[in-house]
Amino acid sequence: MGAFGRNHARVYHQLEKDGGGVRLVGVVDSDLDRADAVAKEFDCRPFSSIEQLITTHSEVQAASVAVPTAHHLAAARKLMEAGVDVLIEKPLAASLAEADELVELAQSHGRVVQVGHLERFNPAVRATLPLITQPMFFEAHRLSVFSPRSLDVDVVLDLMIHDLDIVLAFVNSPVKEIRAVGLPILSSKVDIANVRMEFESGCVANFTASRVSTERVRKLRFFQPRQYISIDYGRQDVLVFSVGGSAGSAPTVNPQIGMEKPSVIAEEPLRAELKSFLDAVRSRSKPEVSLADGRRALAVALNVVDAIHTHTENANLHSLTTI
Repeated sequence: MGAFGRNHARVYHQLEKDGGGVRLVGVVDSDLDRADAVAKEFDCRPFSSIEQLITTHSEVQAASVAVPTAHHLAAARKLMEAGVDVLIEKPLAASLAEADELVELAQSHGRVVQVGHLERFNPAVRATLPLITQPMFFEAHRLSVFSPRSLDVDVVLDLMIHDLDIVLAFVNSPVKEIRAVGLPILSSKVDIANVRMEFESGCVANFTASRVSTERVRKLRFFQPRQYISIDYGRQDVLVFSVGGSAGSAPTVNPQIGMEKPSVIAEEPLRAELKSFLDAVRSRSKPEVSLADGRRALAVALNVVDAIHTHTENANLHSLTTI
């Protein structure tokens, strides 16, 4: 029941009140006082352990795992072994070995497992998917003010992994090369990072992520033949600039380029994500963000972390980055 775990409880409670075919039965936290406070807020029962939850409520069918990344495997294992389907927050696991164990557990116990890559459910991203043709250059910026949350992982696994997952889904091509630099600023982990990634398709993507910014920015821009598309995750809108334009496009400074703003259906991404997860549980179907998707994003993120460490060694930055 950290900050994001509470958000999951809030949305499940809203879905229950709205007749969404789900009942929130309980929340779990080793700090029972914290679990109790959230349980009172959202009209359910508090538990101090997963074992206590599944022993008391044998009818539990689905659960969100929003514990620190290092505990994803242990928590999800207990739930899956008890016959519970799970949504596991990103990043999927602390290592690829743990991710592979989660895959094996899901297969052996016949469980539905969705990975919590929230931006997949951003209305702006969903509105962009039909527009993709052949993206060849991306610029992603994800900047956040400093918070003590999620300091158990580098900014790559905390923030940048959102954009890595989106770009991987949009490009659908293996990664060919990664160059990266990163520095710890206010924590012992990397707090700011810049990455240049090249794909086998020839596409190039630049990523910048910071959790020590003075402002909050979440934007993704990309170019494809005769078109430039800009996504603002925060405002949940999309702008499309096309050479030649179309019948419904507005003129720009350059008369050869038309601008359109595709229709976006507003919805809280977490609500859309949890609805999608519950639909997959009910229908026993493949989740919209699968274990394979989560493992792929984790693998690339860990390769970025390795590239940062290599750059730090080669540039002899250790003496400059020790906190």
